[in-house]
Amino acid sequence: MKRNPIETVLGAVVLLVAGMFLAFAYSTASIKSVAGGYQVTADFLKVGGLTRGSDVRMSGITIGRVSDQQLDPQSFTARVVMTIRSDVKLPTDTEAAIVGDGLMGGKYVNLVPGQASDRIPAGGKIVRARDFQSLEDLVGQIIFLATQDPSKPADTTALPQDAPQ
Repeated sequence: MKRNPIETVLGAVVLLVAGMFLAFAYSTASIKSVAGGYQVTADFLKVGGLTRGSDVRMSGITIGRVSDQQLDPQSFTARVVMTIRSDVKLPTDTEAAIVGDGLMGGKYVNLVPGQASDRIPAGGKIVRARDFQSLEDLVGQIIFLATQDPSKPADTTALPQDAPQ
């Protein structure tokens, strides 16, 4: 059986292009772990599609990854374990919120640093956590507020925690 040299060269080119594609996909996918980081946890009532490997960001910059999610059997809350870069020391009054990256984007944990001088130690817990609010939740709140009778006093319990009252 005789091989055509053009077929051999063409096969090598296809393999080379496939290898370059895989290298490009790996380098742009941000799959790298947070080397030398420390773990902190936060408890949420709902995580809304947050997955393992999701970003942990502060001021829009990725400072860590979600390394695990567990269900607390006593309180039935979702415990999110995050690995934070070792050069980022979080204040004890840091607030964690699960937010979406646009309508079709994934979810990530957004950390808002506080003003405390004390820092969260490795294995510590972020106490202030805001749950994920889906688009359906927000639309429901808007409909509820729009259909409320204006002659009755407003029910402020339906407003988000950080909304002006």
